[in-house]
Amino acid sequence: MKIAFTSSTGEMIDQHFGQTENFLIWEVGPDEAHFLETVQVGAHGSDEEDRIAARAKILSDCAIVYTMQIGGPAAAKLVAQKIHPMKTATVVSLRETVERIQEVLRGNPPPWLRKAMNKSAIPSFTEDDE
Repeated sequence: MKIAFTSSTGEMIDQHFGQTENFLIWEVGPDEAHFLETVQVGAHGSDEEDRIAARAKILSDCAIVYTMQIGGPAAAKLVAQKIHPMKTATVVSLRETVERIQEVLRGNPPPWLRKAMNKSAIPSFTEDDE
């Protein structure tokens, strides 16, 4: 599954969801995890609602967003798009967080995590598939 992290260095989860300039996207599974890409946020709209909506949209294929802090309206917007927000509250190691997620995936993941894992497994159909 794809997970977005808010990080200024690539090493630590150390940014607020609403203030980060980019998201680091990782593909994380029980046995493998690797960095995919950095997604730049850019300027979107003139008010907070537009900025939150734009951030949620660029993360739409992610199952989880790990961030140091996130406000209620932003978290609600992510949940509405079936993206699970995770708040660390302090600066934590990105690599160690990935390893903890993998441990949980190898065991018995909680229902919310199983649901997030299935988000990436849902096939998308095009007109050519019919």
